[in-house]
Amino acid sequence: MDRNIIHLDLDAFFVAVERQRNPKLVGKPLIIGGQSRRGVVAACSYETRQFGVHSAMPMYLALQLCPDALVISGDVEAYSRASHLVTEVIAEEAPLFEKSSIDEFYIDASGMDKYFGAFAWALELQKKITKESGLPISLGMSVNKLVSKVATGEFKPNARKHIPAGTEKDFLAPLAVEKIPMIGKQTASFLYDMGVRKVATLREMPLKFLVSAFGKNGIALWNKAHGIDNSPVVPYSEQKSISTECTFEEDTIDVKRLKSVLIAMVEKVAFTLREQKKLTSCITVKIRYSNFDTETKQVQVPYTSSDHVILRVVQELFDKLYHRRMLIRLVGVRLSGLVHGNHQVSLFDDTAETINLYQAIDRIKHRHGVEKLVRATTMGVSRRVRMEMNMFKGNLR
Repeated sequence: MDRNIIHLDLDAFFVAVERQRNPKLVGKPLIIGGQSRRGVVAACSYETRQFGVHSAMPMYLALQLCPDALVISGDVEAYSRASHLVTEVIAEEAPLFEKSSIDEFYIDASGMDKYFGAFAWALELQKKITKESGLPISLGMSVNKLVSKVATGEFKPNARKHIPAGTEKDFLAPLAVEKIPMIGKQTASFLYDMGVRKVATLREMPLKFLVSAFGKNGIALWNKAHGIDNSPVVPYSEQKSISTECTFEEDTIDVKRLKSVLIAMVEKVAFTLREQKKLTSCITVKIRYSNFDTETKQVQVPYTSSDHVILRVVQELFDKLYHRRMLIRLVGVRLSGLVHGNHQVSLFDDTAETINLYQAIDRIKHRHGVEKLVRATTMGVSRRVRMEMNMFKGNLR
């Protein structure tokens, strides 16, 4: 039985939500992101992309390329609500789906051809999503995630493309190498220098040569060039989480110390979140008093992976929780409602400098360890307390 893997990708998602809220924006060149010259493009309409504007570009450069573009700051909460709505529609219909980012989904529809046709079913789902959410969404289907995603990207917006089993190589062959997921600017430039511009040429490269040039990534490159991708659709679950707890050696009522520990916890879980290329939409804080009474509070938040955003929420939740003024033996922080994604969703508030700072900090932590670079306010947190902060990575359930 052939696999039928469907890829769904909301077209210019943030822009579509803004146009739904304000129809006067339809058809106009639109940029969403930081309003200042030091801001960054979070998203842009297809009308601006033809001028070379793209996400994560400095705002001043985007406006040089497309001076007539309208710039709005965006509403992350509105985008999160829209994402959850689309997720609910898919969950009602799909036998097995994965939410791979705030605006992308994979569905395993294998076996449906036996009844009424997987692609026909996918088209009906596409119509239902647009009808119930009011948002345009593109669709690609093939035997695996890789080819389905590339098909969606090639035929956006409003893509409705089926790559039949056995035609994957023919479909990929004429495409530029950078159309293959995992091939970024640096890898593409390296391949171009070797005279490899099309997937067909990459496919002809000996596996041994690719491994010598790219290490273990050479194997992945070879597989992708041949349209091979056996990765499964991972069932979506709101239960998956990243959390950390600290049980104190001696119960404490020192609020300053408690908040320093919480800051250190946020640094740790947020870094783990970014390392896994994920975003959280739910933050939970737990405290356990000396009499073992345990209380928790949680709140839904717009998708984020930023320390300063998560920290603000954690501190607010702690202030609401800690009302007994009793000794505390344990505090904990949990991030859940995770989806794959990157810093893009936080670009509305951040400048290029802020984003670069996060990336630099993460590089240092990745290379030398998460404990090697911490906020000044957590310097007083003892090494013993840091060692007690056990990390738990929630499994899919």
